[in-house]
Amino acid sequence: MSEFERWETRFAGADYAFGTAPNAFLAACKTLLPASGRALAIADGEGRNGVWLAQQGLQVLSLDFSPSGQRKAKELARARGVDVAFELADAHVWAYPESAFDVVVEIFGQFSPPAERARKWAGMRKALKPGGLLIIQGYTPKQLEYGTGGPKQIENLYTRALLEEAFRGYRDMTIAEDEVELREGTSHAGMSAVINFTARKPPRPQ
Repeated sequence: MSEFERWETRFAGADYAFGTAPNAFLAACKTLLPASGRALAIADGEGRNGVWLAQQGLQVLSLDFSPSGQRKAKELARARGVDVAFELADAHVWAYPESAFDVVVEIFGQFSPPAERARKWAGMRKALKPGGLLIIQGYTPKQLEYGTGGPKQIENLYTRALLEEAFRGYRDMTIAEDEVELREGTSHAGMSAVINFTARKPPRPQ
């Protein structure tokens, strides 16, 4: 089964695979968000995080390659009474615009093997405005011991060193590894080993 088929199958059911509440780490970043501006939600699936960002007053573009996921994301946006722009696209090959977003969010986007992840993260760096906020949450290699969600390939998992290298030069960088009980629908359930990352893109040289 291809990656596309796997996600289409997961999102095809009536229930929301990861629930409709925002990711807890993203919600905890609320005080870091600007009062207004544009936000990009990468691999936003059924829309729980993009919709939440729109509820915070941001102009959101929700990006995902699954038609079934985006159909449910649009339903969630309507139910919550917010306007969200949706684009059906693969995050690895999407034409990321230059310095277009005040916030870029990637939550558990770990379906990417290393080469594709490098392209995706390069696009995210490009799309973020100078001074803009980057928010990432992923699983660490220890997650393989728990098996409560995420990829089974260790090379797809995130480490402090990986994030520090990928976003070298970013400011206000905060990285925290944690073991937490996740309750996000039926797809993330149980003790989990995660890494939380926030940072700001450096301003342009004067």
